[in-house]
Amino acid sequence: MKISVASDHAGFEYKERLKELLKSLGHEVVDFGCFSPDSSDYPDFAYPAAKAVGNGECERGIFICGTGVGVSIVANKVKGVRAANCCSVEEAKLSRQHNNANVLTFGARLISWELAKEIVKVWLETEFEGGRHERRVEKIHKLTGL
Repeated sequence: MKISVASDHAGFEYKERLKELLKSLGHEVVDFGCFSPDSSDYPDFAYPAAKAVGNGECERGIFICGTGVGVSIVANKVKGVRAANCCSVEEAKLSRQHNNANVLTFGARLISWELAKEIVKVWLETEFEGGRHERRVEKIHKLTGL
């Protein structure tokens, strides 16, 4: 799978680890930044990374900031993106099963790297259930014009 990744300074260390994890799992990684731990603004990186998911250049995206909230808000501005900010494995699983989330976000200041790894693995492995959930996802897109 081709996966876009992005972070701000708060998520930089986790993003660098994430790239190695994704590659070890056989995924292709497209890094949209940031590229150092120096202070940076998450919209500068999350927006182009989300656009890559929304336009089909990448199949999914994983974005990291201090809380995951900022990058999630930015990602959800992009047509075709369904970003879920997940702090637990169960949230990650359900975001895929029920919401067909194509972008995962989380906060490097809120969860351990060990938990982040488990969230990522489960999120990547979990399939969308469709059915009644498909109808709901379609309604979301109709409401927002996305």
